Amino acid sequence: MPDNSFWPSLVWEEWKDTADTLHMWTQIVGHTRLALCAPQNHWWHVTLYVTSRGLTTSPIPCPNSNDCFDVDFDFIDHQLIIRHSAGPAKILTLRPQSVAAFYREYMDALASLGIQITIHSSPDEVANPIPFAEDTVHASYDPDAAHRYWRILMQTSLVFREFQSNWLGKASPVHFFWGSFDLAVTRFSGRRAPERPGADAVTREAYSHEVISFGFWPGNGGYGQPAYYAYASPEPEDLGRAALQPAAAYYSNQMKEFFLNYSDVRSSASPSGAILAFMESVYRAASVNWDNTSLLRTEPFPARNKRSS
Repeated sequence: MPDNSFWPSLVWEEWKDTADTLHMWTQIVGHTRLALCAPQNHWWHVTLYVTSRGLTTSPIPCPNSNDCFDVDFDFIDHQLIIRHSAGPAKILTLRPQSVAAFYREYMDALASLGIQITIHSSPDEVANPIPFAEDTVHASYDPDAAHRYWRILMQTSLVFREFQSNWLGKASPVHFFWGSFDLAVTRFSGRRAPERPGADAVTREAYSHEVISFGFWPGNGGYGQPAYYAYASPEPEDLGRAALQPAAAYYSNQMKEFFLNYSDVRSSASPSGAILAFMESVYRAASVNWDNTSLLRTEPFPARNKRSS
């Protein structure tokens, strides 16, 4: 039997209320990066990153000073920690409370540290967005569910980094998109992509170049269960017919993406091996028109101690 101690159970219907609330909280913190960080290609300046305790913004420049600060979600002690480079810090408790209450507490904490900013006041990439200051609908927080979700993000981020270890081309960081509430990593061919007719500014920037992208969803977006996904943009002809590994992986004609459900990963003999097999098989199929002789490393790095599955 596989050892699932590092790959905990996560059932969307059992934790979706917490997930929806946490999604809004991460959007509030993410909008802080959007307001203050220098722009980077493909919106990489707004994302969050997985840590050994939760999620972080990484350093954010303070307005009107040479200082910086960062914001961490700690899903072990269930705290939101705001640290200022001048020394002071504020610690907020992650607990059941509305988005509106979290928003007020967070903005007050920033102000108490001398960080006076105005952020975009409504969530992005969700149906029927409610302004943060008015959202009393989302008010759940199950510490155990949040902890288990972070454990999956942490293990997944390590696997994604392993996947990138033989990559020589342009690539995104392994990062957390608070808009769509997913962890992702993307490879680029180096070529411009065809223009997308009618695309908004965000989409044009995100898909300005050819990509093959991989990620993990916790069940949001209408899918209904945690899953790994992958897609290519633009998509080569007949990609949906590609042979995939492991056998549980499949292509959705409706969503134009590949999926591997987390439940199948968790029940496999090697969860990390299953994810890597999924990513490698999708990449092989989707990169048929890419110059892999220059994008993939042929000689491995020196030997190192590898993590377990």
